Amino acid sequence: MSNSETRRRGAASSLTTYRDWRGLPPEARGATVALGNFDGVHLGHVKLLRAAHAARPGAKLAVLTFEPHPRELFRPDDPPFRLMLPAERADALAAEGVTLLYELPFDEAFSQMSAEDFVAKVLHEGVGAKHLSCGTDFAFGHRRGGDTALLAARAEQFGMGLTLVPPLTDGEGPLSSTRIRRALQDGYPERATAELGRPWAIRGVVAHGDKRGRTIGFPTANIALGRHLEPARGVYAVTVRLPDGSVYRGAANIGRRPTVNEGPESRLEVNLFDFDDDLYGQELTVALHAYIRPEVRFSGLDALKAQIARDAAEARRLLDLEIPPST
Repeated sequence: MSNSETRRRGAASSLTTYRDWRGLPPEARGATVALGNFDGVHLGHVKLLRAAHAARPGAKLAVLTFEPHPRELFRPDDPPFRLMLPAERADALAAEGVTLLYELPFDEAFSQMSAEDFVAKVLHEGVGAKHLSCGTDFAFGHRRGGDTALLAARAEQFGMGLTLVPPLTDGEGPLSSTRIRRALQDGYPERATAELGRPWAIRGVVAHGDKRGRTIGFPTANIALGRHLEPARGVYAVTVRLPDGSVYRGAANIGRRPTVNEGPESRLEVNLFDFDDDLYGQELTVALHAYIRPEVRFSGLDALKAQIARDAAEARRLLDLEIPPST
């Protein structure tokens, strides 16, 4: 079985994913390689990718990252925290011009690899990097024993260039995935949008629910959060991209639905405006634009129905302000 998989984004660009650094074909070697987790592919990551490309504009642009995220291995009992899952990350990287993605399995054995071996065996012998690019705080190898000073020394030894990219900062300090997670958990999706360069989105497959929304006039598509971060519970104005690329506006609820008492697991329920079709089994991308209200318990279904109508009207208003309807 080949260790590569190609995803295409339109006719002009493609990205090939490799899940092993060993035995790579010639076309997968000799790139400029940006290093990091790239969770979210935010504007700081984009700055890093552009610096990597500028250093060797004639070379292929690659990213070397890990799956699962190391934190998922070392702290498996933590709540889900991912801004992006692998397919979303690959698409976001492809949109930034990355054509090679080394998505290396991060398991117990790999976590034991020394920093020296990571540079020599993975970066030099394995992917044959011509140039490396990373943040100034990049740490790697067993117990994060390698830093940028070690990387610089070994890169020079092996004839690889190195660009160290300082973090993107603003009045709040360095931009980071952690900061974006906090904004989402605090109910500020617009802050996440500013730092990502696009609205934060949850991608998932529509599953069968209890169909209660249809009975009260607001049918919803139900999507499990899975390994995605759970943002602030409540109602959001959203846009929804379907597999065919079409985009609809809508209102979504994220939470445990206390009024109908559906159990302890939070989920995403989205009502698409001006849409009436079967979405079961389809993969949707739900982008959060604005937070409308927190999750609350209502006295009954009539009160819930009235509030949903108000939420839908408010979602339309907010989306019209951000994305004026085409005329």
